[in-house]
Amino acid sequence: MFCYQCEQTAGNKGCVKMGVCSKTPEVAKLQDILVHQLKGIGYYAVKALESNKQLPNGISKFVVDGMFATLTNVNFDAQRFLEYINKANDYKNKLVNLVGECKDAPSGANYYAPKTKEEILKDSEHIGVMVDEDLDMDIRSLRELLTYGFKGMAAYAHHSYILGRYDDEVNHFFFKGLAATLDEKLGIPELFKLNMELGRVNLKCMELLDAANTGAYGDPTPTEVNIKTIKGPFIVVSGHDLKDLYELLKQTEGKGINIYTHGEMLPAHGYPKLKAFKHLVGNYGGAWQNQQKEFDNLPGAILMTTNCLMKPRDNYRDRIFTTSIVGFDGLPHICEKDSAKDFTAVIDKALELGGFTEDEPEQKIMVGFAHKATLSHAEEIISAVKEGKIKHFFLIGGCDGARPGRNYYTEFAEQTPKDTVILTLACGKYRFNKKDFGTVAGLPRLLDVGQCNDSYSAIKIALALADAFDCTVNDLPLSLILSWYEQKAVVILLSLLYLDIKNIYLGPTLPAFLSPNVLQVLVDKFKITAISTPEKDLQEILG
Repeated sequence: MFCYQCEQTAGNKGCVKMGVCSKTPEVAKLQDILVHQLKGIGYYAVKALESNKQLPNGISKFVVDGMFATLTNVNFDAQRFLEYINKANDYKNKLVNLVGECKDAPSGANYYAPKTKEEILKDSEHIGVMVDEDLDMDIRSLRELLTYGFKGMAAYAHHSYILGRYDDEVNHFFFKGLAATLDEKLGIPELFKLNMELGRVNLKCMELLDAANTGAYGDPTPTEVNIKTIKGPFIVVSGHDLKDLYELLKQTEGKGINIYTHGEMLPAHGYPKLKAFKHLVGNYGGAWQNQQKEFDNLPGAILMTTNCLMKPRDNYRDRIFTTSIVGFDGLPHICEKDSAKDFTAVIDKALELGGFTEDEPEQKIMVGFAHKATLSHAEEIISAVKEGKIKHFFLIGGCDGARPGRNYYTEFAEQTPKDTVILTLACGKYRFNKKDFGTVAGLPRLLDVGQCNDSYSAIKIALALADAFDCTVNDLPLSLILSWYEQKAVVILLSLLYLDIKNIYLGPTLPAFLSPNVLQVLVDKFKITAISTPEKDLQEILG
């Protein structure tokens, strides 16, 4: 195996024996085969669209879900990947029947996976990131940047699909971009341009998801969330999927079961239609990388709705359930049947375990400062900036992780001056979101914008402020201090670069898949800076 798609890849070079994420070599190889197939599907789907052919039903969602399944910490179940691979063969056949096999297609576009797992694994020896040792390292870097960006956008597109929202431009760009990674005629300029185009299309995809979530559950509003536990049976819901949470809340209503969010589900408390359920009682625990300790012998059931799954310890394997894209070998999986999910098994487990035996003293934090909530205070914010009451804005957020050095983000937030505002989003906020930063100009200094899925909100806020001050985002007293871990962070970065946002501070390490030359281009063109120390970086930003 070889995998270097996440920030914690071994030695910051690549996992070759076992994934740091616990991905086995077998699963890694099956993922390589699936991604390779999806690239070939992309090629033939482009041919079909060029010929004005009707694409096979479900193919766009299949590509989205297939790419999402290979994102870090999503699916570790080899059997599920074999099912994806067989289905990919079927879709390829349908496309070839539409347009005919193209003999001049790029290498790999005509690939069909064998029927048995043993043969597929043997094929994987000739498919993967590093099989072509003579490939120009900058071409490889830009192809992988594009591929990982598509994995990230697939997550957003998947959540939109769940709520019935999709867009042909987004779907068709998956085909175009994945096919391009097979095209040996494309050089550095063309691949760089495609990465920037992916950034643009991802903005549309995130806008679509924002509309899907707010259309289904209302616009988030500032809300206090209890972060302590309450006596009684309970279910902890982790991941990102709001619809799964909503359906579980409906099925548990009146059954004496408390529901806690976990990880990236924390912002769910800001949505009116979700917080209307009285048994959505609070948030349990912190960021994804602490789940093994937090779930250790937990006296309740756990539902993983999307990514951020770690290898379960034996002492809670009997009480953790997966659904949707997420999976792990041996864990019970809740499937969708007739457009519905039955969470009875999760509910029964929660009742059987009994839950917490006493109440903890309440402690609350605030969520719900998405773009509409924050911009409802635009006049006060603009006046406070003009009057010198607010000197600077910091967006401190992104993916959290276990690698040493991420305490930088805690220390940075703590050291920001009291006349500044901190915007935060994604699970990186758990580094400091339980601290009291006080207020500035009558507003909380810490504004939780939402999930990583809500990065669109942060972009909306920045663009609105730039418009109000008649300047560019780069001219605002705004600094982006970002942490990355997986591929959603990659595509968000591409969207920021497409918008020509400069001077981003990125850490805790730079991506291993960026070649020195590609990295230098990003540094020269966009002034991307690796984080150093909070003191030094704050001095450079504020002078």
